[in-house]
Amino acid sequence: MKLQVTNSPFNQEQADLLNSLLPTLTEAQAIWLTGYLAAAQSAPVINAKDTGAAESPAQMAEKAISKEVTILYGSQTGNAQGLAEKSSKALEEKGFHPTVLSMNEFKPKNLKKTENLLILVSTHGEGDPPDNALSFHEFLHGKRAPKLEGLRFSVLSLGDSSYEFFCQTGKEFDQRLEELGGTRLYPRVDCDLDYDEPAAEWMEGIISSLSEKKHADGNDPVEEKASQTGETVYSRSNPFKAEILESINLNGRGSNKETTHLELSLEGSGLTFEPGDSLGIYPENDPVLVDLILEEMNWDPEEIVTVNKQGDVRSLKEALISHFEITVLTKPLLEQAAKLSNNKELRELLSPGNERALKEYLNGRDLLDLLKDFGPWSSEPQEMISILRKIPGRLYSIASSLNANPDEVHITIGAVRYETHGRSRNGVCSILCAERLQPGDTLPVYIQSNQNFKLPADPDVPIIMVGPGTGIAPFRSFMQEREEAGSQGKSWLFFGDQHFVTDFLYQTEWQNWLKNGVLTKMDVAFSRDTDEKVYVQHRLLEHSKELFGWLQEGAAVYICGDEKNMAHDVHHTLIEIIEKEGGISRKEAEDYLAGMQQEKRYQRDVY
Repeated sequence: MKLQVTNSPFNQEQADLLNSLLPTLTEAQAIWLTGYLAAAQSAPVINAKDTGAAESPAQMAEKAISKEVTILYGSQTGNAQGLAEKSSKALEEKGFHPTVLSMNEFKPKNLKKTENLLILVSTHGEGDPPDNALSFHEFLHGKRAPKLEGLRFSVLSLGDSSYEFFCQTGKEFDQRLEELGGTRLYPRVDCDLDYDEPAAEWMEGIISSLSEKKHADGNDPVEEKASQTGETVYSRSNPFKAEILESINLNGRGSNKETTHLELSLEGSGLTFEPGDSLGIYPENDPVLVDLILEEMNWDPEEIVTVNKQGDVRSLKEALISHFEITVLTKPLLEQAAKLSNNKELRELLSPGNERALKEYLNGRDLLDLLKDFGPWSSEPQEMISILRKIPGRLYSIASSLNANPDEVHITIGAVRYETHGRSRNGVCSILCAERLQPGDTLPVYIQSNQNFKLPADPDVPIIMVGPGTGIAPFRSFMQEREEAGSQGKSWLFFGDQHFVTDFLYQTEWQNWLKNGVLTKMDVAFSRDTDEKVYVQHRLLEHSKELFGWLQEGAAVYICGDEKNMAHDVHHTLIEIIEKEGGISRKEAEDYLAGMQQEKRYQRDVY
């Protein structure tokens, strides 16, 4: 029997769907469907739990909805995204139906329909949302944000407690969702740099709340260390010891800078990466600084101490070199230290009203300063090291293509040295690589995927790259990848540093790419070679008409390097160019750039 639109309440599209479905049903399926529709219209709601009866269609629908979980992440370097994907797998294993999206992929109009929402977000810069969370953050805090009385939510916030606005973005999302009427599935968890354990506990709490029951086994989740084939899987929590193949100072004689080009072997690791990803390195502290701490406290360097919850032990000196952070002070650290000292000045520094003085003290000081300034200390070494953070990994933009250099990874590291508070200070990882490591030595490494900084899927799309100083690293990777693939898309590099003669990083390679056509255009700015300092944003303005033409052709723009000054200035320069060359208002130019960001045509890897 064929359903006619004129004889039914269905429109043509519905009738066509039914006509295509009905002839395919078996007799049993047709009977079941008839019963289901009848039940949906007239069946009373039955509590299946109490009666043992089958669930009504309404109950079945409600149960299906309750298992849907929306996971939104805001991530600058990829940490929040990685945790979001890991959370999704954990929920799937428990029978839930998670959907993982970056915040700029999520359609705000769907928020009202969302029942279970998990937010995983980092805080960037001075308390700002990451780039791919900006639009959703703005929407949620705007007048168009809907009431969310039916929403259950929880927030996992990532940050660094050495910054004043620790986990600020996560706190703002958490507070705003509550203000809009949402109910917390599980309390917000704020994670410091060593986020694995608190993130796992948060996920356990989420699953427990969603299931409305506690786990019976009581086991903590353990990150998988081996694949089904029995091969070791290397990761952030299980780094690979990569051998150093080559270490080269890229700067010329007489430069004010020292930039190390490091080539590492990944042979046997199984690690893979794409252009735009980062390499994480777990460094060691300077033994000279460790010796000064041991001397200040009159501690025995060979005393055995416990370094983690698993009960692993090390000598005190080894623990301070390879396990604990000793070069950065944070407010939580000082608060814990105050419990181990009777020093009144330390308590005064932490008291309400002294926030500015505390911020000034924390800036540029380390553990040795703390121990010197606020003694005497009566605590044992074990007590003191127990309040220290685990030494965090350092992320460096990868400067090579895996296709062009199989089983290798290259990075570009600027040495950090400075004087402050009466002592010379060094960057932990940069000086380790510049001064204490040689080819043949190894470094514990892992790959940090970054989906927010990727070449266009279409190799013919033009790209504009802005990367002064070590910000040039990922663009070396981009060019190697495009050369290897034979891509035809145009490319334009803006590079800057202090002096042309000593600081043009990878100069020969860029000139060769320009010569063979892999690189279409290159403009450079060497700030100390002219009477008036010239930076990359000035070069952008000089070519504003042509650059806007590239944007109109669909070019993707990439920024890598210092966020506070360079990236901020370049961002406003791009708006100025779009406004001028497009003949539009400032607001329209800002919207134009925001639209490019939504289309992943404006991507930043800034720090």
